[in-house]
Amino acid sequence: MKLSRQFTVFGSAIFCVVVFSLYLMLDHIDHSKNPNGERIQNGQLGILQDKIDHLERLLAENNEIIGNIRDSVINLRETVKDGKMFPEGNMSQGDLELLPPAPALLPIHSEDCQFAARTYSKTADGVQMLDVYDLLSFDNPDGGVWKQGFDISYQDNEWDNEPLQVFVVPHSHNDPGWLKTFDDYYRDQTQHILNNMVVKLHEDSRRKMIWSEISYFSKWWDNIDEQKRDAVRRLIESGQLEVATGGWVMPDEASTHYFALIDQLVEGHQWLERNLGVKPKTGWAVDPFGHTPTQAYLLRQAGLSNMLIQRVHYSVKKHFASQKTLEFFWRQNWDQDSSSDILCHMMPFYSYDVPHTCGPDPKICCQFDFKRLPGGRISCPWRIPPQAITDNNVQERAQTLLDQYRKKSKLFRTNVLLAPLGDDFRYTEAVEWDQQFDNYQKLFDYMNSHPELHVQAQFGTISDYFEALRKSTGMDPVGINVGQLALPVLSGDFFTYADRDDHYWSGYFTSRPFYKRLDRVLESHLRVAEVLYSLTLANIQKYGQPNDYPAVDNYKLLTEARRNLGLFQHHDAITGTGKDWVVVDYGTRLLHSILNVKRVIVSSAHWLVLKDKQTYFHDPSNPFLQMVSVHIQARMSMVTVYVTTPKVRVLNALGHVVRAQVSAVWNDASHAAADLSFVAQAAPLGLSVYQLMEGMEPRTEAAKYMLLQDGRQISITTGLLEKMRLKEDDSEHLVKVEFVLYGTTSNKDKSGAYLFLPDKEATIYSPSQPPVVRVTKGPLFSEVTTTFTHITHTLRLYNIQGVEGQSVEICNTVDIRGETNREIAMRISSDRNSKDRFFTDLNGYQVQPRKTMAKLPLQANFYPMTSMVYLQDSSARLSLLTAQSLGAASLKSGQLEVIMDRRLNQDDNRGLGQGVLDNKITANSFRLLLEKRSSAQNEETAPYSYPSILSHMSYMYLNHPLISMAVDQRSDNPSLTPYSPLSTSFPCDMHLVNLRAIQSKVWGGPSEQAALILHRKGFDCGFSNRNTGLLCTTTRGKIHLEKLLTDLKVKSITPVTLSLMHTHNSDADPQEISLKPMEIRTYRLQLS
Repeated sequence: MKLSRQFTVFGSAIFCVVVFSLYLMLDHIDHSKNPNGERIQNGQLGILQDKIDHLERLLAENNEIIGNIRDSVINLRETVKDGKMFPEGNMSQGDLELLPPAPALLPIHSEDCQFAARTYSKTADGVQMLDVYDLLSFDNPDGGVWKQGFDISYQDNEWDNEPLQVFVVPHSHNDPGWLKTFDDYYRDQTQHILNNMVVKLHEDSRRKMIWSEISYFSKWWDNIDEQKRDAVRRLIESGQLEVATGGWVMPDEASTHYFALIDQLVEGHQWLERNLGVKPKTGWAVDPFGHTPTQAYLLRQAGLSNMLIQRVHYSVKKHFASQKTLEFFWRQNWDQDSSSDILCHMMPFYSYDVPHTCGPDPKICCQFDFKRLPGGRISCPWRIPPQAITDNNVQERAQTLLDQYRKKSKLFRTNVLLAPLGDDFRYTEAVEWDQQFDNYQKLFDYMNSHPELHVQAQFGTISDYFEALRKSTGMDPVGINVGQLALPVLSGDFFTYADRDDHYWSGYFTSRPFYKRLDRVLESHLRVAEVLYSLTLANIQKYGQPNDYPAVDNYKLLTEARRNLGLFQHHDAITGTGKDWVVVDYGTRLLHSILNVKRVIVSSAHWLVLKDKQTYFHDPSNPFLQMVSVHIQARMSMVTVYVTTPKVRVLNALGHVVRAQVSAVWNDASHAAADLSFVAQAAPLGLSVYQLMEGMEPRTEAAKYMLLQDGRQISITTGLLEKMRLKEDDSEHLVKVEFVLYGTTSNKDKSGAYLFLPDKEATIYSPSQPPVVRVTKGPLFSEVTTTFTHITHTLRLYNIQGVEGQSVEICNTVDIRGETNREIAMRISSDRNSKDRFFTDLNGYQVQPRKTMAKLPLQANFYPMTSMVYLQDSSARLSLLTAQSLGAASLKSGQLEVIMDRRLNQDDNRGLGQGVLDNKITANSFRLLLEKRSSAQNEETAPYSYPSILSHMSYMYLNHPLISMAVDQRSDNPSLTPYSPLSTSFPCDMHLVNLRAIQSKVWGGPSEQAALILHRKGFDCGFSNRNTGLLCTTTRGKIHLEKLLTDLKVKSITPVTLSLMHTHNSDADPQEISLKPMEIRTYRLQLS
């Protein structure tokens, strides 16, 4: 078969990489004799060292030549654009794709190191969650009617001078999928709630309601007529209906990545702006299972002033109630002033339902949930039903309810009280609206007409409550300029959540890991598609419109993908806590959108790499670029493509042969097929073009293999990592990988989708069958693949320069479908003296120090790991970077543990009504990075920590691999040219979160503007920056966009809030972008 193909490799990151000399060497496999009696040398992989050393000598000699070439490349750029795609025989021009050599030492500006190195000083009035966890005993005494709290008493005359102001906030919590799919819930419940809302709120102007999930609201809006829409607009203008948060969903806060958290917030806010002209002011999160400061930061950056949270550990709630710190300014751990502060209200009791929201006694509060009136479908578990309010009972009923209101208000510092009124999918029927609103109105009328009660009660929205709260404390109505700080400042997070006893919700950090991985794949692809689509639109404006580019169709595909990704961030979706068929519905949506955004990537990349734009044609049934493997990011990085013959040569854009490795495809029946790997170079945000040709080529080398298996008398290696050697100083470090198993407790309550309730400490995984070990050696990478009964474990070392050569790649394919009540974990033990401290990230955005506490049960010491977990001592740091969210812990000094999958036979009594038995074969990917510390670390007590630049970059490579696309090389094909929109790399610490096309206000397609979202990462300079292979510098957070762009111009750039709701008034030069460390900023950008 004739093989001749071209490859286009796309990168959507901000960095390019070239040369390395530090690489990690796995050199210790405990070989004994193999079955043939031959001795397998200890350190078999060490033979590669000579090859690498030889390669480095060659590189050193080449550096001088490359220096000369670099200067001529600039002059060449125009010539190359006009030249042929693969010039023949013209070797003297130098290699267009040879990026300049990376400096031996990464040029980091000294000012950029000060942020992470500053000394920690705690604010005098501050509450630091790490201190709170140290302080609490986590005992669980019976608190009386408020079981997890304490008795509350008050004096009757306390409100004589300042009456109690009560805001009853009606709400309906609509899960976009849980026990039913999103569409089924909408059909059966949500549409009726919203239809009744329009009618029932109009009946009485004193009635109020809040709504938060825009996924449902937008679906309903599309199905109602203009008359009903006008009625909704009137309700919003009158303040009767408020949209709280306004995201696509109410997202989970543990497993979600900040890319997707931002994306679902932007999608919701953009929809609101376009259809209702609404700008949400207050966040409302009553159901996520634990809370992250990342969400607080994102809401603040979007322009919200207040937020509410509910699911927090019962011991923390009790402590905050006793200290009256349930309302606070939530400040980021890393924030040096108050710029990240957002006013936050923590609900004090067990749940957000009516029995747990009017006051401390659920038996009494349940009597004021008028949906539970006798004769209805639900009743009060305390066996005292509500009574309809009449003239005869109104006095007694009002005083009983007021007693609860007063007791609840004693937990707060002001006389303004919040009493939510709602539950899951409430207010579906008209009769329920009447039951709740009419009976409460009678109670309010009685209270308000009796001045001796000193209470003013009414329905309100959540922002009505916060406005009154701010007024009562003399605060700024929306901002955070507080006259006198009446409320404390809090920093830290609220994981891991327990709602009662030892029931810690750490199971869902891992549940359904297959879908947690799928989520990341869509995030990565969507980001590429967004950036390429925006660049293509700007280029089309520049070159004139090709009628054929499917701008509107692509925009529809992008919108659908944004919404499917947004839907999956819901707190019963990415968490893995839905019914089996609901999980399948989410997964189908994710997969559908991955395929669709690939179409956007292909059609956009096609346009960008065409030399003659007039030859563009769009044929959806036969895309110009056939996607063959999925790899993305701008840099020098390994690309692997599937080929039908091992006899292949790889040529770059100038026709020069590129070194390649051919490896066997082990799970393919056809013997001819192979994996072809080579190092591709892509300019920042660029597209590169490579050509594959059939034929023998000395620079394409085949990998060599060795298979090992235990015989009866012979003991060989486990095939697992035992040591790491740092090439930098040849030091050896103990880093041991093993697998462990957890069972579930024999108590009545067992592990399920939400809860992790192990029977005891983990036992070492030792399958009955010995493993098969396969050792692969090649010029570009070497790997050891160990196949156990339930796990296929691969360790790979890249023998290449740059970021990938610095860490060990780990892939575990887990299959526990035949097990019962088993959880399988990877444990990494090291000689780092980390004591009881370790670090997990929050949402891929920031790192939170953790402390393993002996006073807590084992399951309480697991935390969510979205992008990384690490531990360290004074000499080195060991980081595990991950390509999917999982639960992680450090149960002993120097040890990391990650739960990879869980199979559970029973429900854990949190409403799901099933176990977790729909396991799939799931591939988990990681990078293991060992870094020597070159300067002293922050003191032990600092509540913040930062990854190194290398760690940030390694994470980007893992989660945003290069994407390769193939096009058949026919003689009539138009010529292709590499696409390079930026003249140099962005700074090392600057990350392009997204370049997201904004919908036109006048039609359904895109406008000429895009949202440019940037994040400046905080990083620790205390690690070696030698030979990282990175081609970037740091610039104190400044970028001049116009100077970075090669052929596009900035037509306009406006700083806006995160989700584009508000425009920032700025005197600064709009062309110069300036970000503080950790800051995420959005700009409204128009390119031309």
